Amino acid sequence: MTIKVLIVDDSQFFCRRVGAILTSAHDIKVIGVAHNGKEAIEKAQELKPDVITLDVEMPVMDGVTALKQIVKVCDAKVLMLSSLTYDNAKITLDALDAGATDFLLKSYESLANDNDSLVTLLQSKIRELGQISGASVIKQITSRPIKPKIFPTYKAKNTSGNGIYNLLAIGASTGGPVALQKLLVPLPQNFPCPITVTQHMPGTFTGAFAARLNGICKLSVYEATDGMTLKPGHVYIAPGGKQMVFEGSTNNARIRIRPADSRVPFSPSVDLSFGSASKIFGQKLFALVLTGMGSDGTEGSKLIKAKGGKIWVQNEASCVVYGMPMSVTRAGLSDRELALENMASELMKEI
Repeated sequence: MTIKVLIVDDSQFFCRRVGAILTSAHDIKVIGVAHNGKEAIEKAQELKPDVITLDVEMPVMDGVTALKQIVKVCDAKVLMLSSLTYDNAKITLDALDAGATDFLLKSYESLANDNDSLVTLLQSKIRELGQISGASVIKQITSRPIKPKIFPTYKAKNTSGNGIYNLLAIGASTGGPVALQKLLVPLPQNFPCPITVTQHMPGTFTGAFAARLNGICKLSVYEATDGMTLKPGHVYIAPGGKQMVFEGSTNNARIRIRPADSRVPFSPSVDLSFGSASKIFGQKLFALVLTGMGSDGTEGSKLIKAKGGKIWVQNEASCVVYGMPMSVTRAGLSDRELALENMASELMKEI
């Protein structure tokens, strides 16, 4: 199967280099190039690509505005390309809400220097998106920006902080930002235990993501920093490009932020966060594995189960990518598989 790609960027250099990188792969074909959002909409409708690489900042019409029209005329998977700035991080998160499937950081320097790792990453990302079913994309596209008022608010049965579980740990990757909004917005301010989130996301983006969630959730949401004490009703987002682990005791735990390790493929890593949490919380740990490519979280889930903790996963029908949850389920580690839309209400019954 050949994956057809439309490249959208206002930079001629960027379009040429990305085109060269993609066409060097035998299974990827660039079928068109557009230099602004308006042109992107027209070519998406005409060419019907499998994947679109879409720049965030463009003249005539920006990427997010174009995306909202593209998803109406084309079923392509959309990969947003964004520079590493706080403002662009916020715009990219808007794009994910509007229907983009994933995002990738763009680096002119790496492209100009023929960086092998960037070549491999870009080609593999296009392949991954090209393999996602159209139905998965449609499910995400229909997930418009989250507004708290459309969700019920669930009430906590136990507010003493002495319940069955002392930590809810969540892991996610592709599709995670939208899924996490849907999961966390309905939870009450007095949620009885702390929540940690390990979402595959680069630095700067996790800060913007935490700020976004804090603005729409009743829970208090932070980008985690070293030494933070875990408190009920608080959500801690693992910082991009680093690792989030834990130290202390079940009733007095704190976050430790460690530098990335080249031996670990993801920073942050769900496996590392889950594994560290299992040592502290044991059977008082509740874990959720949400939508995402690959198998990060499976090894950590093995450690959680060995200590008596509980694990739920998102079901295939509600995932953008049924990779991480599938891996946990196939390993026989999942206690329950749920649709995302039911997860918050079922969680409140359990917690």
